[in-house]
Amino acid sequence: QVQLVESGGGLVQAGGLLRLSCAASGRTFSTYAVGWFRQAPGKDREFVARVSGTGYSTDYSASAEGRFTLFRDNVANVVTLHMNRLTPEDTAVYYCAAGTYSTSSTSYTYWGQGTQVTVSS
Repeated sequence: QVQLVESGGGLVQAGGLLRLSCAASGRTFSTYAVGWFRQAPGKDREFVARVSGTGYSTDYSASAEGRFTLFRDNVANVVTLHMNRLTPEDTAVYYCAAGTYSTSSTSYTYWGQGTQVTVSS
């Protein structure tokens, strides 16, 4: 069993940066990949980034590539998503999830409650 809590969302101007954190409880956290997904109003939930259980492998969506970076600390049980050069199109609720290393949300078993990111123009 893994419980996830996101934090770090907020309001930022276009071009700014935010750091989202996903804190996990549970001794088996390192056995799970962690994915970040986001959902904007009226849109489907979409993949943003993922990191393997060891932290050695990462992958990003086309919109996140080059702007977002994932860091994983299996001692502190935290995964952090660094988001730079934000645009209004990045406005959404961001979720972290633990499960199998995949870009599909259905591969993830445990989900956080989400954190709102709003980017103003």
